Amino acid sequence: MIPLRDSQPSRTTPLVTIVLIALNAAIFLHEVTLDDYSRNYFVAQYALIPGRLQLTDLVTSMFLHGGWLHLIGNMWFLWIYGDNIEDILGRSKYILFYLACGIAAAMVHVWFNPGSRIPTVGASGAIAGVMGAYMLKFPHSRIVTLIPIVIFFTTVEIPAWIILVYWFGIQLFSGVGDLAAASGNEGGIAWFAHIGGFVAGLLLILVLPTKAPYRRYEEYRW
Repeated sequence: MIPLRDSQPSRTTPLVTIVLIALNAAIFLHEVTLDDYSRNYFVAQYALIPGRLQLTDLVTSMFLHGGWLHLIGNMWFLWIYGDNIEDILGRSKYILFYLACGIAAAMVHVWFNPGSRIPTVGASGAIAGVMGAYMLKFPHSRIVTLIPIVIFFTTVEIPAWIILVYWFGIQLFSGVGDLAAASGNEGGIAWFAHIGGFVAGLLLILVLPTKAPYRRYEEYRW
């Protein structure tokens, strides 16, 4: 299932979300212009490496990506879910929320992979936090979703909470499967970073003051 867009309107232009997407894209474009040696050095300097933990890496790693699909997938999810969380938090709290979720995700990854020397990169943990907050604040928003049926594709509108519970379930099942296979340090996807970010988003959005979600007048019933 590939989410395409949501039905939830927002009051403001999501400037912080746009800047985050542009910043991630600019850093990745810088990465791909480097030669192999320089790129490896750049990643080694700023990625999260649990066995060589530096506090700055908790932040810098979330602005690096491992490839075009990694970048595009993350930024697509951020665009779908981020504007509404930015709208209800306000821009200042939103950027702090985003960074806090990313840091929490990185720490959970370190906890489950102590001593690993494999670089971990990506905004997935921070974006997972945005998704967790979205699930609590906009559970009945409709997500237009692309679904493959054999060799055909169709779109359906699915309530946000179903999409996000399904997504979280995949992360949890895959993470536990990696632990059971003792493959937590073999690279691949940082499942527990996603889980940590999602849970951080759920908890933070419960304690942070937010604006009431925007509703179009036609959505009200008397």
